[in-house]
Amino acid sequence: MTPSPATSSSEEKLPRNLGLWGIWMLVVNGLIGAGIFGLPSGAAALAGEYSVLIYAFCALLILPIILCFAELGSYFRGTGGPIRYGTLAFGPFVGFQGGWLYYLARLISFSANTVLLTDSIAYFIAGAGTGTGRIISLAVICVGLSVINVLGSVESIRSMTLFTVIKFAVLILLPLGGFILLGPEVIPRFESPIPPAKDLGAAALLLIYAFVGFEGAVVPAGEAKRPERDMPLGLLLGLAVVAVLYMVIQLVSQAALSDLANSKTPLLDVSANLFGPIGAILLMVGVAASVLANLVSSMFSATRVTYALSLEKSLPRWFGEVHSRYLTPANSVVFFGVAAFLLAAFGSFTVLAAMTVLSRLFLYGMSCAAIPKLRPQFRGEGRFILKGGYAIPVLGIGACLWLMLQVSSQSIWMTAIFVGIGTLLYWIGKKQSKKVL
Repeated sequence: MTPSPATSSSEEKLPRNLGLWGIWMLVVNGLIGAGIFGLPSGAAALAGEYSVLIYAFCALLILPIILCFAELGSYFRGTGGPIRYGTLAFGPFVGFQGGWLYYLARLISFSANTVLLTDSIAYFIAGAGTGTGRIISLAVICVGLSVINVLGSVESIRSMTLFTVIKFAVLILLPLGGFILLGPEVIPRFESPIPPAKDLGAAALLLIYAFVGFEGAVVPAGEAKRPERDMPLGLLLGLAVVAVLYMVIQLVSQAALSDLANSKTPLLDVSANLFGPIGAILLMVGVAASVLANLVSSMFSATRVTYALSLEKSLPRWFGEVHSRYLTPANSVVFFGVAAFLLAAFGSFTVLAAMTVLSRLFLYGMSCAAIPKLRPQFRGEGRFILKGGYAIPVLGIGACLWLMLQVSSQSIWMTAIFVGIGTLLYWIGKKQSKKVL
């Protein structure tokens, strides 16, 4: 029997400390990771001066999906996000697979970003990016972030706030300085030939990666003060802020760097061109802060997935145990930290990172499809119900299917392997729960 929302929520022991500000930070830090520091050159290479319009197109493409999450996020007051949506709409197996693939995507991207942060540290401290120094750097990052998450959600949000302020200060000062120094040159004239449709499609596929990761904000709904109001507001405000920021950064980058399409470190080169060596150093600080904020956000959300799956009896009870003093899912945090360190220290993430996109698209499609099943039982006062019937969920599913058609066959079969592993874990978890009964 599938547990009801009320039953599942009543089993939770996590305090409700998340307000609108905390949810908004989870959204923007899920969206803005390391990608924005490298995407402008790839976008310019494929779409030229029209690349700023591709950012707008991708924001519109992801909008119906985010709107679906906004409605679903207003339904629930318990931890789990897509796990709950899939379980209640399509049964516990589909809900588990959604949570499992989301967890893997977060774990792998966390590990890859940890490596990137280590490389950023090596920019300032020689030896931190190679050999024993690299292992020590990775261990310090994983242990430090694990400790922050074990100490409590308030501490996690405070650290996220610090990194978010630094990140946004750098990312806002870059385009602001560009507009002041370059003036009207920043505005493109769109006089060059429009790139071929194939290149525009490739640019859209590239830039859509900058708009995934928002789903982490809905997972810790069990710790939100007013999820029925703050989840929709946090998601929509997050998308709006991030889309505008991406677009102005692209405009300044195109104007400041004539050879933007061939730059391997576009924002670093743009910052150096505009502000000199000090600008490059400040940009590196922004990279470090951006990645740290993304890492805190990823660990905060992903560890609540294994906690929620344990409450649903799809994973061993160990993952669902809460620290007696700090009231956090400490076991889930420790497990995530150790797994992330091992992947970062010994793994290669290039192929796996591409696989995570397909996992997220499955999650998005499943969540959009859940609305027709769940809306009739959750419609009521205080819910965020989308206008236009089911047109927006259909648009969201269509966007997911179009993006799925763009991924490589290698990503497909690797995702299938992970689904198989998840199926095995689900079977073991259910068998253990039956023995307890």
